[in-house]
Amino acid sequence: MAKLSETYPKWYSAKRGIYHSKHPSIELPTHTYLDVVSFIFSHQHTGISALIDSSSGYSLSYAELFPLVKSMASALQSRGISQGDVVLLLLPNSIYYPIIFLAVLYLGAIVTAMNPLSSVSEIKKQVTDCNVHLAFTVHQNVENLKALGISIITVPENLVIDSKQVQFSDFYELISGNFDLVTKPVIRQQDTAAILYSSGTTGASKGAVLTHRNFIAVVELFVKFEASQYEYLSSENVYLAVLPMFHIYGLSLFVLGLLSLGSSIVVMKKFETNEMVRMIERYRVTHLPVVPPILMALTKGAKGVRGDSLKSLKQVSSGAAPLNRKIIENFVQAFQHVDLIQGYGMTESTAVGTRGFNTKDYCKYSSIGLLAPNTQAKVINWDNGSCLPPGHSGELWLRGPAIMKEYMNNAEATMSNIDSDGWLHTGDIVYFDQDGYLYIVDRIKEIIKYKGFQISPADLEAVLICHPEIVDVAVTAATDEESGEIPVAFVVRRHGSSLTQDAVIDYLAQQVAPYKKVKKVFFTHSIPKSAAGKILRRELRKLLSSRL
Repeated sequence: MAKLSETYPKWYSAKRGIYHSKHPSIELPTHTYLDVVSFIFSHQHTGISALIDSSSGYSLSYAELFPLVKSMASALQSRGISQGDVVLLLLPNSIYYPIIFLAVLYLGAIVTAMNPLSSVSEIKKQVTDCNVHLAFTVHQNVENLKALGISIITVPENLVIDSKQVQFSDFYELISGNFDLVTKPVIRQQDTAAILYSSGTTGASKGAVLTHRNFIAVVELFVKFEASQYEYLSSENVYLAVLPMFHIYGLSLFVLGLLSLGSSIVVMKKFETNEMVRMIERYRVTHLPVVPPILMALTKGAKGVRGDSLKSLKQVSSGAAPLNRKIIENFVQAFQHVDLIQGYGMTESTAVGTRGFNTKDYCKYSSIGLLAPNTQAKVINWDNGSCLPPGHSGELWLRGPAIMKEYMNNAEATMSNIDSDGWLHTGDIVYFDQDGYLYIVDRIKEIIKYKGFQISPADLEAVLICHPEIVDVAVTAATDEESGEIPVAFVVRRHGSSLTQDAVIDYLAQQVAPYKKVKKVFFTHSIPKSAAGKILRRELRKLLSSRL
């Protein structure tokens, strides 16, 4: 009988059930007193243009960036913002976003960020939870925030037209460069830097407390790891920031990590397919981080986009939700010169988890990649808690320096999501293959339990989306007295299609085990999804209850 150490690859410890990154570990700074802003700007690079406004072409250089951050921090200090105070960023993408964010952190204050399209009730809840002292927002949200009794700085959206308007005078005073920092506070790595809200593995949205050390770990990953992936200087890369900076995915890239490398970041206020294509060509964008809906739009919907276009584009990286096989195949066929990778991270892991890594030997588009440096994982049998080896599916647990400190004012949620050994229980069902690549199967809470069998909705969706007359599809569970739960499908038919319920059921039945067959099919005009492309199964269940 083979010994355990001989049975599995060296990056998996069968004795402890721990997966280790195949990449070399990265040494993080150990001194206690260090803030992420000083750390970002301590790195040397040859970058020239830091942030470029896509619509006007107005840019900020790396030489200008840190002085502007320090000046704004001083201006905020002169307005009474001090260490530990919470500042709300209720803003769309802008070249000013990183400056504001980093200025708040440089002062030792704390950022909480939100989607600028949030409802009044959502804003009120977060402002109250975090005890917000000051808010940066756009003109449309000023009245909503005034009603909450907090100070407001209105940030211009049009860099050319808005500069002379009185309503933006406070902001332009803050960013004028006329302030010298009176007192630089002493900031520790363990101090809170941001409170970003996440639904976590279950339940209502909660404030994930992220520290300067969490952000430093992200920055160091870029400096020591991301830069090593290329045979050329990182300062030659041009990234298009179409992902929202208020989300941890865009934040970790465009506000933190990339600024330490000297890469150029072209900032789009909001996503629009044809405008995105124009910006890629105009600025010769090399790297495009996306979510699945943007990837689909790039493949299907952009006018004039051909397989031989967008020649500057070297890599597209997708995250926030897994790509299905059909999307991958369409993209790879259309853009054969582009390296397509997927990655995985959570707000609770400061966007750190895995990163795709295609080589001559391995080209695994459907994988979410290899574990990031300094990151460990376990795959846990959610029924009995045992650790599972490569090839077996279970809940993903993560541990490493990027894991959040806690959920704000919620000890119960913290303890149920991060155990005493520091493992973050993600709620995602995954497996590692024999080469160390990770694959997402589904979410634990979305698994359908049919007569004792466990059915992954994502598995069925991956089959159904390949039907030539199906444009989009989502599968969820319906309660059944005899079976416990049964899988039902919501299907968006191609325009003019006469596809029937029986045809859908038969198509799936020919390709899956008998217990996985869909029992009911509902045709709909669209599938409810988040901005990141995740299927909103709660909304599906509401639709289901109205139809049964």
